[in-house]
Amino acid sequence: MSSENKSPLLERARNIVPHLDTDRHKGQAGRIGIVGGSLEYTGAPYFAAISALKVGADLVHVFCPDAAAQVIKSYSPELIVHPLLDSNNAIIQIEPWLERLHVLVIGPGLGRNRQIMQTVAELIKICRQLQKPLIIDADGLFLITQDISLVKDYYGVILTPNAIEFCRLFGKDRDQIMLSLGRLGAGVTVIEKGLNDRIYDSLTLEKYECPQGGSGRRCGGQGDLLAGSLATFYYWALESKQEISPAMVACFAASTLTKTCNKYAFKLKGRSMTCSDMIDQIHPVFDDLFEHKKD
Repeated sequence: MSSENKSPLLERARNIVPHLDTDRHKGQAGRIGIVGGSLEYTGAPYFAAISALKVGADLVHVFCPDAAAQVIKSYSPELIVHPLLDSNNAIIQIEPWLERLHVLVIGPGLGRNRQIMQTVAELIKICRQLQKPLIIDADGLFLITQDISLVKDYYGVILTPNAIEFCRLFGKDRDQIMLSLGRLGAGVTVIEKGLNDRIYDSLTLEKYECPQGGSGRRCGGQGDLLAGSLATFYYWALESKQEISPAMVACFAASTLTKTCNKYAFKLKGRSMTCSDMIDQIHPVFDDLFEHKKD
């Protein structure tokens, strides 16, 4: 076993994976919601949704604008697609579904349409009232930079910025990162994506640096794979009642899975590797990292 596979957080991540018992019913392994998509960007919500499913969630709902719905449906019959995000009564139609979902991911392929951004801001406020575990990614993070109060003191929210998005949120002075993180209030977790993904916990002010991994091939969609898989891991971590931060365990699991999928896919495809190739590797990677308990 490689050194990164001996991490204490990896052992905790293995422990959150639910057993595949025959007496479990559909939905108990996770009901995930993806809020995103736009006319231009239909791949991102699909990548996030299908990754959540392939990691092990039972059901995934995609809430998107009408222009994106048919395209996303055409990618996979496994997804439940709601073309509601740009409707005049979007909140009224979406809110009843929120109670059924365990974790919501906001942002993949969302775009920056002003009306949709206003709708998403209202959804975040409702999710806060419901104490809904929430992951905010991509253009969802752009919304947060415009109004940080949306997530301030939101216990259970995870932000997933890349390097540029991280600087927009916290500035370029790395010595001030924990101070800036503290201003978000307790309970917000951040996973900064990069060569080494870094996980920051605003409750404990801890920072954890994940092992390096992956390859030199940085194909589009990798962040969506991470966001979708993170949603499933996050629900499992919450259900298993981890002694340490469930969000931190879930972030580590999703980071390790994503980088290892990149590594496996690159070995097969090299420079021609795409995110779809990485998604094809979720099963063998999950099997190697999380199912095999012993060497």
